[in-house]
Amino acid sequence: MSVWQGIRKVLGSVADALDPDNWLPGGKQAAFTLALVALSAKMAVADGVVTLSEIDAFRNFVQVPEADAPQIERFFALAQQDVAGFKTYARKVRRLFEDSPDTLQNVLEGLFSIAAADGMIHEQELQYLKQVSDIFGFSDERFEQIAALFLLEGGGADPYLVLGVTPDASDGEIKQAYRKLVLEHHPDRLVANGVPEELAEMGTDRIAAINVAYGLIAKARGL
Repeated sequence: MSVWQGIRKVLGSVADALDPDNWLPGGKQAAFTLALVALSAKMAVADGVVTLSEIDAFRNFVQVPEADAPQIERFFALAQQDVAGFKTYARKVRRLFEDSPDTLQNVLEGLFSIAAADGMIHEQELQYLKQVSDIFGFSDERFEQIAALFLLEGGGADPYLVLGVTPDASDGEIKQAYRKLVLEHHPDRLVANGVPEELAEMGTDRIAAINVAYGLIAKARGL
């Protein structure tokens, strides 16, 4: 069953499709995608205003088949209007993937990708992402490392922070951290964690940022 078949099953057969407790029958990849859609919709209204650029950012990131687009867009619109706040959604998403913290990280990184799709992450979006990260159970340090993956290109992040090491780390520790991150963001690893193949390419962008960070450090150290 493809991710879109799973989503059709959830959205077509469950009266309360907005409730994350009803998503898993469509499969883990469908649940991941619906979590991303719902939390993206909530992020779009985080500052009280939904802009066309925010909606376009979602559409550009989540490439929905033409036949399924109307259903997904209705779900996105309903999630924006739902009286349940994003914290309620985030808590349920955490319970949904409580046995897979890597999947929760992938959801958070997907939200970062959508927030950054217009070329920058706005302050309200960053605040929203931090609150979601807290609910997911990530430490401040882990959130900063994830955020750095999306801020490095604009010169706004320390390459050591991207790799999750300190400037006094040994060359060996830096190489080990680099290899670990590349492995974590490999498309095959993402798919194993529940990320649909259609979205696994987001790992390619993250690997590019990791390579840039390592390259900067390697150049400075003569590695």
